[in-house]
Amino acid sequence: MIYATLSPSIANEAELSDQDLLRYSRHILLDEIGIEGQQAISNAHVLLIGAGGLGSPAALYLASAGVGTLSIVDDDHVELSNLQRQIIHSTASLGQNKAISAKAAASAINPQIKINAITTRATAAELNKLVAAADIVLDCCDNFATRHAVNRACVAHKVPLVSGAAVRFDGQLTTFDARLGNAPCYHCLFGEEGETSDGPCATFGVFAPLVGIIGAAQAAEALKLLMRVGTPLIGRLQLLDARNMAWREMRYKQDPACPVCKHHTQ
Repeated sequence: MIYATLSPSIANEAELSDQDLLRYSRHILLDEIGIEGQQAISNAHVLLIGAGGLGSPAALYLASAGVGTLSIVDDDHVELSNLQRQIIHSTASLGQNKAISAKAAASAINPQIKINAITTRATAAELNKLVAAADIVLDCCDNFATRHAVNRACVAHKVPLVSGAAVRFDGQLTTFDARLGNAPCYHCLFGEEGETSDGPCATFGVFAPLVGIIGAAQAAEALKLLMRVGTPLIGRLQLLDARNMAWREMRYKQDPACPVCKHHTQ
C-alpha cells in the first residue's frame, strides 16, 4: 500500500463534538473513514489556489467534509461570465473578490471550520509560507506560471499537490507527492516551455459541468490523502473527454533531469 511509505496521518488534536458526529455521520459510517478518518480531516489545513471553476466545487466539498482550516487564494473578482461554471459565486457576488466570495459561501455550508481568504496574487515567497503551513495543496488555477510556482513550493516543503485542469470538453487530474522517493512532480509532466495563457477559458470556452467534475475529484483526492484511504493518483494522469464521458489514464514517472525534483529524496 502506497501510504506505508508516508509519514503518519495527522494526529487527533481534538475530539469530535456531538454536533460533529451528527454532521459527519455519513462519513463516519464508512468503514474506511470512521471517527479516526474524520478527525484527520477536521485537523487538516488545506491550501486552495484559485476560486474559479475548479476551486468552486473543491472548496464547497472540502468545507462540507469538515476540513479544519481552508485557505483560499485568489486575487480575481467575480464577473458575469464566471457564473456559467463557478458555482461558489452568485449574482450578488459580482464585483467581489473571489476568495472573499468563496469564503462566504463555504462558511454558510459549514460555519464550524476556519476559512482564510487571501485576496492578493501570491508571490514565490508568499507561496512558500502558505504551502509550508498546509497539509495538502489543491492547484485550481488557470495559468502555467502559477502552477509551476506552486509545484516548486510543494516539492521544497514536501507537501502533496492535487492538480486539475479543464478547458473546452477536456479535463485532467493527477496527484504529486514529494514525500515519496522518486515521485514525479508537475514539472516532470509539463515543462515550463508550454503555453502560459492566463485565461484559456476566455479564449477557448469550457463546458460548465466539466469543471465541476474535475474540481470535485480534486477534493476527493485531497480527502483520500488526508485519511489515507484508497490509492492516490501518483504517477497517473486521468484524462476526461466529457463529450463522450470517457476516462483514460496515462502513466508517467519522475524525469531524471527535472530541475525541480530530481534531487529530493524520501
